[in-house]
Amino acid sequence: MYVCIGKDKQWNHGYEFIRKASSFSLSPRESSSSSSNNGYDYIIVGGGTAGCPLAATLSDKFSVLVLERGGVPFTNPNVSFLENFHITLADTSATSASQCFISTDGVLNSRARILGGGSSINAGFYTRASSRFIEKVGWDSKLVNESYPWVEKQIVHRPTFSAWQRAARDSLLDAGVSPFNGFTYDHKYGTKVGGTIFDRFGRRHTAAELLATGNPDKLTVLVYATVQKIVFDTRGTRPKAVGVIFKDEKGKQHHAVLSNDGESEVIVSSGAIGTPQMLLLSGIGPKEDLEKLNIPVVLDNHFVGKGMADNPMNTIFVPSKRPVKQSLIETVGITNLGVYIETSCGFGQSNDSIHCHHGIVSAEIGQLSTIPPKQRSIEAVQAYLKSKKDIPVEAFRGGFILSKVANPWSTGELKLVNTNVEDNPSVTFNYFSHPYDLQRCVEGIRLATKVVQSQHFTNYTMCDRQTTEKLLNLTVKANVNLIPKHVNDTQSLEQFCRDTVITIWHYHGGCHVGKVVNPDYKVLGIDRLRVVDGSVFPESPGTNPQATVMMMGRYMGLKISRERLGKLGGI
Repeated sequence: MYVCIGKDKQWNHGYEFIRKASSFSLSPRESSSSSSNNGYDYIIVGGGTAGCPLAATLSDKFSVLVLERGGVPFTNPNVSFLENFHITLADTSATSASQCFISTDGVLNSRARILGGGSSINAGFYTRASSRFIEKVGWDSKLVNESYPWVEKQIVHRPTFSAWQRAARDSLLDAGVSPFNGFTYDHKYGTKVGGTIFDRFGRRHTAAELLATGNPDKLTVLVYATVQKIVFDTRGTRPKAVGVIFKDEKGKQHHAVLSNDGESEVIVSSGAIGTPQMLLLSGIGPKEDLEKLNIPVVLDNHFVGKGMADNPMNTIFVPSKRPVKQSLIETVGITNLGVYIETSCGFGQSNDSIHCHHGIVSAEIGQLSTIPPKQRSIEAVQAYLKSKKDIPVEAFRGGFILSKVANPWSTGELKLVNTNVEDNPSVTFNYFSHPYDLQRCVEGIRLATKVVQSQHFTNYTMCDRQTTEKLLNLTVKANVNLIPKHVNDTQSLEQFCRDTVITIWHYHGGCHVGKVVNPDYKVLGIDRLRVVDGSVFPESPGTNPQATVMMMGRYMGLKISRERLGKLGGI
C-alpha cells in the first residue's frame, strides 16, 4: 500500500457544517429544528456529483446528513489544479481521491473517493444532455431548465481554448463534423466548445462548492464516513429504511437514524459502482448471491447490479515536435455516426502536488501497464516500473484524439466479491459484445484518424502527415489496458477497437428504472429508500455526464421538497 498525505490546512474551506466523521452525535445539529425523534429528515449516502447539490437543495427546509467516505477536495492540490489531473488518477494509495478498479474485461478504471465525487477527479468538461435524453428519462423540462443554470452560475466557466483545441476544432470541421456551433452548453450535432469546471487559473470547482448554497443550520456533512450498510425495519408488510451504520476515520462504528416521519428517506448517491454495491451489502439483491456471503436478505431482486454499461473509448495518438501545453477536453464533435470525438494533450504537475508511488500506473503519459492479467507477477510489475524510468522525452509531447461510443448496447453486471464495502466489487462491462458498438467504434477510429491527418494538426504539431497504419502502431504501443495485444491490431480496425479499448469513466446503470427503482427513483419493494445518481441512467447523458448528474441532484432536491411540502412550500 502506498500512502500520500496532503497538508491539513483549513481543511473544510470555511464550511462549518463539514466535519470529520468522528465528531458525529446521534441527533441533528443542535442549531437545527429537531424532528420528532431527533433523527434526520434525509440521510444521503455519498457526497458526490449528485449528492452535494441534492443535499444543498433539501437542506433549505429539512435536516440533512451527508455521509462521504473520502476527504475534502479543497486542500488537495492533486484535485484542485488542472495540471495535476493525471496524478490523482495515477495515485493507487489508500488515501487517493480516486479508487482504481479493473473490470473483468481487463480495462483499468477509477471511482471517486472524495467529497464532490467524480467532479473532483474528472477532466472538467461541462455539457448538457440532449433533449431526447431528458424526454427519455421522463423529466420535467421546465424544472430541468431551472436546475442546469443553478449549477452553471456557481461553478462552470468558459475554457481558455488552447491552440491544440483550435486545431482540433478546425480538423473536425474539415472531416465533416459540422456546423460549428460555437461555445454552448447545449447538445447539438456538429462541432462545439463546451464549458469547464476549471477557471482561467486552472483551479477546479467541484460539486462540493454547491454545498455553499445549503442551509448551514440544517446541513451536516461528515467526511471519512464509510457507510457499511443501510438499516431496515422488517417487522411490517414492507421493509422500510430507518437509518445507516457507518465507520469514522478512527474505525469507530456509528448509527445514524431517520426521523419517524413517514416521508423521511435514506437516499443513496454513491455512483454507478457504489450504489448497487451498497444495496447488495444491505440485503437488496439476488437472494442466492447474498446468501453465499451470509448477508441477511431484505428483498430478493435479481436486477440489482445488472445492466451495467460503460461507454467504450479508443484513442489515436497525435505525435508532436512542438512542445504542447496541457489541455483537457474543451472541444467535442457530436457526430451522426453514434460517436463523440474529443481531445486532450500534454502533461503537467505542480510543485505542490502530492507526490506518490504510482504502483503499476504511469501518470507521466497517462498510460498503464500492458502486462496481460495472468502474467502480472510481482517481478513483471517491478520490470514495468524500471522501464518507466526510461521513457523518452517525446512521450511527454503530443496528445490523443478520443473516440467514444455514444450509447453502448453491450451491458454487463456488478457482483460482490466480499462484504467489505471498501473493496471493489467485481464489475464486467462486456465491451463490444454487441456488434453495433464495434461497428460504431470502427467508424469513430476512421474519423479520428482523419482528424489527426488534417493539415490543421500537422501544421500545429510540425509533424509530417502519418499513414493510418503508423498512427495505429503508435497508439497500440501507448495503450492503457491489460488486454493482450494481437499481431493484426493495425490491419483490422475491429481488432484494434477490441484490443485498445479504454474508459472515459462514464459507466452507468445497475439500478435501472422499472427493475430496481420506480420512475421517482424510489427502490421497489422498500419504503423510505431512494437512489439519485447515474446508476439509474439507461445511457450516459450528453457527451460527458457530469453536468446532468449535478443538475439531477438539484432537480430531485426540488422535486422531493415540493412533493413533501406542496408547491406553496417556498421551494
